[in-house]
Amino acid sequence: MSYDLVIFDNDGVLVDSEPLSNTILSGYLTELGHPTSYEESLRDYMGAAVHRVHDTILERTGERLPEDFDDTLHARVFAAFARELRPVAGAVEVLEELTARGIPYCLASSGSHERIRVGHRTTGLDEWFEEEWIFSSEDVGKGKPAPDLFLHAAARMGVEPARCVVVEDSPLGVRAARAAGMDVFGFTAMTPGDRLAGATGLFGEMKELPGLLQLDM
Repeated sequence: MSYDLVIFDNDGVLVDSEPLSNTILSGYLTELGHPTSYEESLRDYMGAAVHRVHDTILERTGERLPEDFDDTLHARVFAAFARELRPVAGAVEVLEELTARGIPYCLASSGSHERIRVGHRTTGLDEWFEEEWIFSSEDVGKGKPAPDLFLHAAARMGVEPARCVVVEDSPLGVRAARAAGMDVFGFTAMTPGDRLAGATGLFGEMKELPGLLQLDM
C-alpha cells in the first residue's frame, strides 16, 4: 500500500549515532560502577529514552544514578557528535525523493529535542525538517514501546494512524509502531532482523526503503 505519512526514527535511521552514543553510555555506566559492555548497551537501551537507563539500573542494583547523570551523558554525547557524527548512508537521498514526490514525513524520536537538533545541525539534516515535523518523547507521557509518541506525531501531522508507516531500527520502536496501529519497516543495519519481530518488512540499506514505500527512484 501507499502511505500518507512516513515517520522516521532518528538515531540509527537518519543519523549514525548509535555506535557513538552507546560507546559513551556503556563507558559512563561502567565508570559509575555499573559494568556495561557496548553490546549490552545496544541490547538494553537502543531506541529508548534516557529514563529507561535510570529505571533499569535502579531495578537491577537498587541504586540511583547521580542527579547530574543526564547532563554529563548529554555533554559527552554532544561532544562526540560534533567530532564524528554523520548521516546514515542514503538517508538524504530518501528525504530528497519524498520531498520531490510531495509525500509528507516527520521524525519521532526517543531522544530529547536538544539531542535531535544538535545531531541535525552537525550533519546538515536540519535543512530537511521543519520545526513542526520533529517530535520527541519529551512531548508525551510515555516513550517507546508505548504508542504515545507515534500517535502524537500522526495527530499533529493530521494523518490517521493506519495511513502512516514508521521507519525504525530498534525492537522498542517496532513494538511502539505496531501498538499505534501503524506499519513499520525495520532497518537492520545494526539490529538483527530477528530482534525486529513484528515489522511489516525489513531492509538493510537505506537505498532499499523507497521500494518498500512503493517509490521508484
